Amino acid sequence: MKNNTTRFYKIDLADHPSGYELSELIKEFLRPSEYQVLNGRSDSKKQKEIPVPESSEMVEISLAGKELDRDQAKQWLFRELCRETGYRPEWGTLTGVRPVKMANELMDLKGHTPEEVRGILQDYYYLNEEKADLVMETSAVQRFVTAQPAGRTFGLYIGIPFCPTRCIYCAFTSNQQPYAEVQRYLQALLREIDAVGKRCRELEIRPETVYFGGGTPTTLRAPELDLLLSAVETAFDMSSVREYCVEAGRPDTITRDRLEVLQRHGVGRISINPQSMNDGTLERIGRTHRSEDIRKAFRIASPYRDMIINSDIIAGLPDENYDMFLQTLRKVIDLGPQNITVHTLAVKRSSRLHEMDAEYHYAERETGRMVYDARRILARHGYRPYYMYRQKHMAGNFENVSYAKPGTESIYNIRIMDEHQTIIALGAGGISKAYYGPSNRLERVPNVSNYSIYIERIDEMIERKNQKLYRPFALEAGETGNC
Repeated sequence: MKNNTTRFYKIDLADHPSGYELSELIKEFLRPSEYQVLNGRSDSKKQKEIPVPESSEMVEISLAGKELDRDQAKQWLFRELCRETGYRPEWGTLTGVRPVKMANELMDLKGHTPEEVRGILQDYYYLNEEKADLVMETSAVQRFVTAQPAGRTFGLYIGIPFCPTRCIYCAFTSNQQPYAEVQRYLQALLREIDAVGKRCRELEIRPETVYFGGGTPTTLRAPELDLLLSAVETAFDMSSVREYCVEAGRPDTITRDRLEVLQRHGVGRISINPQSMNDGTLERIGRTHRSEDIRKAFRIASPYRDMIINSDIIAGLPDENYDMFLQTLRKVIDLGPQNITVHTLAVKRSSRLHEMDAEYHYAERETGRMVYDARRILARHGYRPYYMYRQKHMAGNFENVSYAKPGTESIYNIRIMDEHQTIIALGAGGISKAYYGPSNRLERVPNVSNYSIYIERIDEMIERKNQKLYRPFALEAGETGNC
């Protein structure tokens, strides 16, 4: 990102109805200290004045008097900021999380061909060729899932909000607590599993995928892990399950007794997430394991050949340069996971990294080269991009991409980003999403994120789902009243 230290921008959005999206686009170009957003006269007295450095040149950009819809306004503002800053974001005017979903809908709902969609991405949304290629390749790889309606199935997510330690970039529901607290949480979770399972059986709906996330689900010891998996398999009709995944994540939680439990229950996917293969980096970001522990975890998992392994790595970690990142990538490829996810570091507001440096993601780094070359190296080793999403406050405004060997793509990951299937999320921090097919919309039904409050209010969490979550399926079945 270009660092405009000698200029200050006053940008008047003139009360445009798409002001939020326009403000998000500005963040792709400028640091918060480099600009002020105005909104015509309606709230000018309420806006906090940002001090302008004495030596700065004032640049004024205004939408006043321009009759532009949302996309036209974004295009105009993008061109103005490109001209004034000399910087052109690779994702063009797109600021949303799911660019592949947009491409899929242009084909499925609007009838465009892939070639037409590529043209729209570049000519209308201003993506560069590299990002347009990434979107279209990812879309093509995942069509074996997205082209199939989900029907009366759903994705089942179960959250275990505990980790051995908290990484400096983490903003997930993740706690470090005595094991007695983990067991107390598990009892509440089992109640939710039982209640939700009963309602799903009544509606004759079944999970297509089962995904245990967190946190780190393998913070559970083998007996509790066995108890939890058994409860899920008893509560739900598992006859339509195409994928069964448990995030093992932390190498220091991967043991033979836990893997034996997973194999016995038919779990077909796990994760072993290095994030980096550089020991100094692992220590800086708050991981308790070292690179040798990662290799050990792969050796422990090697007898379980039926399990697909995903490994996460992160581009843009503190004090990591391009060569260090590529070293991590090559070492992970040598370990042989079928899936490798390349994350771009995101500085979440609730993370310790944000407290340390709120503008970390604006700094000039080599993140672009990292993600660009990672794609090419992975392609040479037979990996294809199959799901991708973006987040706010990502280093260099890039993306997260999961790559897979053919035939090992995660159905759950594809569905959750495509957003054309109901997701039932159990546990603290779980956000269920009811999908209404006829109107192509989602309704969120969240659980509370604090695990202790979740335990106290477990009956309320169950009732929330009863009131809102099952409605699309109940309406299809002709039920009326509370769903």
